[in-house]
Amino acid sequence: MTVNDSAVPEQALAREIFGPLGGVVEIGAVAATGTWDVARASVAGWLSRHRSEVDRLLVLLRETGQFSELSMAIVDELSWLRDHPVTAPSLLLWAVGIEEITPRLEDLGQLRAVRRMCRTGADLRLTRLLQAMVTAAVAGRRTADDSAGEIAEALDIALLLANRSEPAAAATVFRMWRTACLPDILRPDSDATAAGRSAFRSFAHVLEDRIDP
Repeated sequence: MTVNDSAVPEQALAREIFGPLGGVVEIGAVAATGTWDVARASVAGWLSRHRSEVDRLLVLLRETGQFSELSMAIVDELSWLRDHPVTAPSLLLWAVGIEEITPRLEDLGQLRAVRRMCRTGADLRLTRLLQAMVTAAVAGRRTADDSAGEIAEALDIALLLANRSEPAAAATVFRMWRTACLPDILRPDSDATAAGRSAFRSFAHVLEDRIDP
């Protein structure tokens, strides 16, 4: 989603942010097992250990998008932050088919495949989360100087939750976002307005200074 001449509905912006959050939660729960055994993943246990981080992330996402209570209620509607089973097919969905669809994905012998799905899914969801946060900020007429700090902190927390907080992880997500998302927005014939392209470009510059100097 990009920002064009038509106003983007607030709830659509919120859904773009809270959608990737589901991948972060489920991937984090699987990674927390230490074994990549999907059957041992517990969303409830993972949430109990990361409640403060999740709460802080939600505060930052609300501030970034300047979301109303109605938009924030989408989090409950999607049920990512309620206890629910994690399955190999859902991990495959987050990873957009990195593995072949097979009933054996949840077998213990497929732990390498599960790890691959989790790592690929985390890369994709975190990149899309960053894109959604920047888009929401741009749509809300927020400047990069005003909101890049919130976005950078939110990304750091999401990386931790997805078990991808290794050194330079934030810089890696930033570079994936810059190469995968920005070109289609910044090209002259994109559906973004000139003001929108200028805003995204500004976010790219300020976030680079903060995340990948």
